Amino acid sequence: MSGYEANFDGLVGPTHHYAGLSVGNEASLHNRDGLSNPRKAALQGLAKMKALADRGFVQGILPPQPRPNIDALRALGFSGSDTQVLARAAATSPHLLSALSSASSMWTANAATVSPSADSADGRVHFTVANLNNKLHRSLEAPVTSAILRATFNNDAHFSHHHALPQQGDFGDEGAANHNRFCGDYDRQGIQLFVYGRRAFGGGVAPQRYPARQTREASEAVARLHQLHPDYTLFAQQNPAAIDSGVFHNDVIAVSNRHVLFHHQSAFVDQDRLLAQLREKSAALGLPFESVEVPQDRVSLQDAVASYLFNSQLLSKPDGKMMIVVPEECRQRENVWRYLNEMTTRPGSPIDEIQLFDLRESMRNGGGPACLRLRVVLNEAERAAVNSGSLMNDARYQQLTRWVEKHYRDRLHSRDLADPQLLREVRQALDELTQILTLGSIYDFQR
Repeated sequence: MSGYEANFDGLVGPTHHYAGLSVGNEASLHNRDGLSNPRKAALQGLAKMKALADRGFVQGILPPQPRPNIDALRALGFSGSDTQVLARAAATSPHLLSALSSASSMWTANAATVSPSADSADGRVHFTVANLNNKLHRSLEAPVTSAILRATFNNDAHFSHHHALPQQGDFGDEGAANHNRFCGDYDRQGIQLFVYGRRAFGGGVAPQRYPARQTREASEAVARLHQLHPDYTLFAQQNPAAIDSGVFHNDVIAVSNRHVLFHHQSAFVDQDRLLAQLREKSAALGLPFESVEVPQDRVSLQDAVASYLFNSQLLSKPDGKMMIVVPEECRQRENVWRYLNEMTTRPGSPIDEIQLFDLRESMRNGGGPACLRLRVVLNEAERAAVNSGSLMNDARYQQLTRWVEKHYRDRLHSRDLADPQLLREVRQALDELTQILTLGSIYDFQR
């Protein structure tokens, strides 16, 4: 196997709190107005990154957005000093202040869609920042996300960066959470699968209870920007019944790695046809394809959403087998845990190891292992061109752990967001973080 699938995890921000901002995300809504622990959240995320780096996987770090978003509050008519802006927003529109203080950028599966150089006509890795226009609190992330990605992957010979698609519902784009790739070696031509929830201009079925955030038109635009070969690019619709059950992104119902798709029986519209297409296109490239389909009578949609079984990572080990990374919640659901153990011990199974992580702080807001990471396939030259300060190692882990313990609060409620001291703490912390990660001045407040 050649090439690498690097995982760049989002570092949880200091304003991590439970606000129930994400309609369609059952965990987010259920835990609204609870008391969060930003310090524990960040340390849990770092522990996951370090453990995977210790296993030999290429692991990167992406920094959080500056929050509360004072510039956005000013643009919405709150005036005065920073302290006055916070106080006035808290007094007249606390829900807005909460939305503009969200730490949701930690879920970097929504940061962008990434296509490797092996699949792109110009031989570069392509990044299109997601516009996330279905939710106010996420729709404001794109400019800073773009700055972060450009600083992390800062070499025009290897990396091509695209702006977010137009901020309009017809081009709703949620990034890599609705994107899969199938391949043999990571740095050879693969098959890209874009998953959408609805067509912007009509046609097909749509969910009734919760919004379909990704449009087919957005996925098609990203494929064009990334110069993908049409013979090896597929578009599939997510099952509307799954969306209405709380599967707000495809990575809550399916996950892929190399030649394997691990998915629920109810993941896609016309699922048998899609699997047949993937087998056909894989065969055309001389590649195997394996579907690991979980039946509804073994794990229901409700249990899949509650446990985040499919919001997992599949990682290739040196022996060619795969490890599945799942949250602790999977062990707490008896039928889910039984299925995982049966799957990983079944003769011939491509997945033969389970790795559990305690990500409770993220999970309570509706994000599991797959939400926390952006997959970036790299060859040797591209890996060498990545900003070295953004890659996890022992020294970086120690630095970041000390940084979190110094700057993060151990309890936070939405009422605390109006505290001007919190804003000062966040800015000081992020200023130090950009130095640790050697990213330069990526935030407006640094300029």
